Amino acid sequence: MAKPLTDQEKRRQISIRGIVGVENVAELKKGFNRHLHFTLVKDRNVATPRDYFFALAHTVRDHLVGRWIRTQQYYYERCPKRVYYLSLEFYMGRTLQNTMINLGLQNACDEAIYQLGLDMEELEEIEEDAGLGNGGLGRLAACFLDSMATLGLAAYGYGIRYEYGIFNQKIRDGWQVEEADDWLRHGNPWEKARPEFMLPVHFYGKVDHTEAGTKWIDTQVVLALPYDTPVPGYMNNTVNTMRLWSARAPNDFNLRDFNVGDYIQAVLDRNLAENISRVLYPNDNFFEGKELRLKQEYFVVAATLQDIIRRFKACKFGSSEKVKTTFDAFPDQVAIQLNDTHPALAIPELMRIFVDIEKLPWSKAWELTQKTFAYTNHTVLPEALERWPVELVEKLLPRHLQIIYEINQKHLDRIAALFPKDVDRLRRMSLIEEEGGKRINMAHLCIVGSHAVNGVAKIHSDIVKTQVFKDFSELEPDKFQNKTNGITPRRWLLLCNPGLAELIAEKIGEDYVKDLSQLTRLHGFLGDDVFLREIANVKQENKLKFSQFLEKEYKMKINPSSMFDVHVKRIHEYKRQLLNCLHVVTMYNRIKKDPKKLFVPRTVIIGGKAAPGYHMAKMIIKLITSVADVVNNDPVVGSKLKLIFLENYRVSLAEKVIPATDLSQQISTAGTEASGTGNMKFMLNGALTIGTMDGANVEMAEEAGEENLFIFGMRVADVAALDKKGYQAKEYYEALPELRLAIDQIDNGFFSPKQPDLFKDLINMLFYHDRFKVFADYEAYVKCQEKVSQLYMNPKAWNTMVLKNIAASGKFSSDRTIKEYARDIWNVEPSDLKISLSSDSSSGANKASGKGTGSAMDPFCLFKRKETTSAFSEPLQERLHGGSHSSLEALCACRSTDPRGRARIHHGRSFELSSTGHRRLLYTQAAWLLRVEGTPCNVRDPPSGPNQSLAG
Repeated sequence: MAKPLTDQEKRRQISIRGIVGVENVAELKKGFNRHLHFTLVKDRNVATPRDYFFALAHTVRDHLVGRWIRTQQYYYERCPKRVYYLSLEFYMGRTLQNTMINLGLQNACDEAIYQLGLDMEELEEIEEDAGLGNGGLGRLAACFLDSMATLGLAAYGYGIRYEYGIFNQKIRDGWQVEEADDWLRHGNPWEKARPEFMLPVHFYGKVDHTEAGTKWIDTQVVLALPYDTPVPGYMNNTVNTMRLWSARAPNDFNLRDFNVGDYIQAVLDRNLAENISRVLYPNDNFFEGKELRLKQEYFVVAATLQDIIRRFKACKFGSSEKVKTTFDAFPDQVAIQLNDTHPALAIPELMRIFVDIEKLPWSKAWELTQKTFAYTNHTVLPEALERWPVELVEKLLPRHLQIIYEINQKHLDRIAALFPKDVDRLRRMSLIEEEGGKRINMAHLCIVGSHAVNGVAKIHSDIVKTQVFKDFSELEPDKFQNKTNGITPRRWLLLCNPGLAELIAEKIGEDYVKDLSQLTRLHGFLGDDVFLREIANVKQENKLKFSQFLEKEYKMKINPSSMFDVHVKRIHEYKRQLLNCLHVVTMYNRIKKDPKKLFVPRTVIIGGKAAPGYHMAKMIIKLITSVADVVNNDPVVGSKLKLIFLENYRVSLAEKVIPATDLSQQISTAGTEASGTGNMKFMLNGALTIGTMDGANVEMAEEAGEENLFIFGMRVADVAALDKKGYQAKEYYEALPELRLAIDQIDNGFFSPKQPDLFKDLINMLFYHDRFKVFADYEAYVKCQEKVSQLYMNPKAWNTMVLKNIAASGKFSSDRTIKEYARDIWNVEPSDLKISLSSDSSSGANKASGKGTGSAMDPFCLFKRKETTSAFSEPLQERLHGGSHSSLEALCACRSTDPRGRARIHHGRSFELSSTGHRRLLYTQAAWLLRVEGTPCNVRDPPSGPNQSLAG
């Protein structure tokens, strides 16, 4: 079996067709060696692979810094309206490769690292995932930051710099075990501490009402230290900022304890203050109020709002001198998006600043606050909505509780005037819930305090308006919107699937990277059998590569020609990994019953983390691993069926498995998944979807045609009807023999012979407490899976459907989503201008077409160029492809000269070469051209192995 190409080898084949600028490679090598020697203080005799990674990261960061500074200068010069995205989670993953792609440095870096005798893929694997999120919520925030930078919006992401991110998952004896994710232990080359912007955040204390106004006094202070991370846009010189806050104790901490000799207690108290940013809380979709979590939520909004107001005052719309500051223009210059309810305390905090500190009248402050905030809802599960105990808020934030009470009173007065004598409506719409102890409903606070509320998929937004927040929607219908989620194609296609990205570019050009709607042009190639085979070949290469990864990491050989059936997401009852597991057991039983019957080989891959305190989710993982132990070791089954649980699923692992997937499982109970973004990533990468009509699946079916997805099961109306009738799981168990057999096997210990009662809790839940109705959809799911197998046996039909899905995935770009937020909620305009890297530029910006600084970036282009300087490309086409000249003679005859008199090598479609040897020849020829022009480029022939010198 042929060894699959690595991503680097694929990119090399791509870059061969457009020669990487020799000067750029030499510059990168020089920067690499400079950082290795002077930043890391190492030479090649003692340097480790991690040192090489850091040297490369610092080298790439050098190319970010000028753009980063110039972007901020550009914003301060023009004072555009700024967008602030507040989120407790930013699941960024790795940064190196994404940055190289967005700056157009990928090919040049590949070339430089190759010449230095190092392995780019090995260096990329060293980087830690920045796991500052639990899953979809944080990953969506990361995609949004990428799109906001690519669209040229003056945008900032604000969150917490957790010392420990989402836990590392280990599987031991089939059980999930959590280990701390100390992602900062080796340092983070991408962040920059900004101690000059450190801000105080107050907790506890009491409220003092005086003639001069209300004051919050006798508080405990924690300092918020900002760390800035650059967020580059794609090929537009825009680099925005993600600012994450880290908690620090003030320098004068507990002097009383210190002075009486209790130094240890003083240090412990300091640690308590800094615990605020210590760890990310796992998301189990079940709200449980914790004081530390509430501290985290207030910590990030208090620091962020101070920073926002400082920036507002620093521009021409305000003034750092209080007497000159006018806040009338605040909503015209500031848009704040609340990513779920976690940053909801920003609403009373901004009111506190306006009323108590800036001395604005309440009515004016409330008007400005409502116009500034917008709220995105991410869940319809009632138990997941935040409700903070009034006692806890009163203890921690006494002034904010008073403000919330005042907001609620004015809100209820309005409701009472509109709906007199409707006491039940007042109860339903109040910010304060009375049942089971007084609690603040944070979603209600967000709705009342915002000018826009949006769901994240059409079906989700409809449920929000008609069920979850029906009363509020009836009161202010224009406030509620839909903004279907999206994903960034830079990470989720160019980065993770370069083979497919290049194949698409060959057919429709490379502009689709910034306008994913252009993928619809692929419909014109549905009848192109060669193109369909090429798509299938890319998929098979990705499967071969992932098979090698599984063999290395899991010591399991699988059949790379089998169907890769993948279900990766957080482990939760509503996502119904149990339904998938029951299907695996059913397939196993069918093979055992008739081993000679034709069976389409499958490798079922399930991955995801269970929240540490979520017992049922952990039991689901144990069931999956127990079933896998039986299935994978049964000689009768052999390679026909394998079940694998992917340990420690994370962004970097998603980038490996998604391009290799044939079938994507999106099987939540209809009406429970807000949107989902994994479904979009699989669709874009050429996987077919089996799923319910839930979340974004509905819109995927609209775009591709429902006949091009494998849709099964109950719709939202069916679920509601079944709830009304009363769901009886036992009826399905008794009516479906294959379901009964699978459940009995789990129940009687077939998959846990040493502990026959191990899964009693799961069985009991499925029969008596299953809100997500696994049994009700079992029969439809199994029949739909049979259709999947039938189609998989027809490669042409399968690949045609794959292409239809890729062509229909353009809607699901986060660029489209952000454009809708910008137009409908933030009132800002995306820009296609390319910020000039020269601070004294008269125009301040260049068109993205490549004028000015744009042309200087041409040698770093990811794709092979379609258009080049005619004075070079046309004669070269004639000489090189005409066969009358050697490559060297053609290059010599066609070289062009830049204004400094140096030779410059242009990209061109002339170089349709794939041989590594020929590639090396072209490189040395290009280097020779620079030498003969007198350019001191310090390049040499590539090393033959890793022991070569790193000099040069």
